[in-house]
Amino acid sequence: MIWLAVIIFAYLIFAVTSLVDNYLLAGPPNPKSYSFYVGMLGMAVLVLAPLVGFSVPATPQLLLALLAGVIYILALFWFFKGLEHFEPSTIVPAIGGMLPLFTFTLVYFFSRGEAVLGTKELFAFALLVLGSFLITFKKKRISFQSLKISIVAAFLFALVFILSKYVYLEQPFWSGFIWMRIGGFLAALCFLLTKAVREEIFLKKFTFQKKTASLFLFNQGMGAGGFILQNFAIALAGLVYLPFINALQGVQYVFLFLIIIFLARKFPRIVEERLTKKNILQKVISIALIGLGLVILSL
Repeated sequence: MIWLAVIIFAYLIFAVTSLVDNYLLAGPPNPKSYSFYVGMLGMAVLVLAPLVGFSVPATPQLLLALLAGVIYILALFWFFKGLEHFEPSTIVPAIGGMLPLFTFTLVYFFSRGEAVLGTKELFAFALLVLGSFLITFKKKRISFQSLKISIVAAFLFALVFILSKYVYLEQPFWSGFIWMRIGGFLAALCFLLTKAVREEIFLKKFTFQKKTASLFLFNQGMGAGGFILQNFAIALAGLVYLPFINALQGVQYVFLFLIIIFLARKFPRIVEERLTKKNILQKVISIALIGLGLVILSL
């Protein structure tokens, strides 16, 4: 299971980048502007096109790849919209809990019931989903509006995973990846139709100190590397194992928790999470569930 090692490494990178983003960014993201920037930055992968055998696939596959890129930007928009209006402690666990279940359902639907997990895999999947949900869970009141946004975002992300897999089944990895980023770019351009986004992008000026700017650019590069690895894991994994890539997201928060413990004394400014006994107990139980799920899956 090479894909398992690849996705775990990707989530390690995501853990580091999320911690740095939390340090650099103040306030909730603007959904349209952030989605626009993600779509624009995705086009940077075009520099690799001459080196990786980029090609134009048949029309159905081309449209499928572009559609996957478009839906990815829409999924990000709904995710950022949730973060704009609600606390991450309500949005992140909700999406994290529903995303593997949506992916599991869509895999069954798209495969017409042929991609089915065995008893061992189902047990491992349940442990990973439970552990991933528990490690981000905080006792907060969940409103109907936040739940609705979480459902839409989780479903769209799950759909992106499924469409991406079918792209990689028919196209070489880099070619499919680049075409999906082109689809994301085209979707991002649509946000320029709104006046608020145009003003924020073209009129506002953002300034960074030299050291902060270097850290920001380095972090974005790391995030791009993690995203490529996540897509590579999607390409490597069998269709039936696709829900595990979502369920394993709890590994990212395990890494984040361990990094926070390591940095707690040296860099208290970076670490905002309070390491209370209750919090630590919850994390330890979550890590145990995720670890057991990984052991069962890998045996």
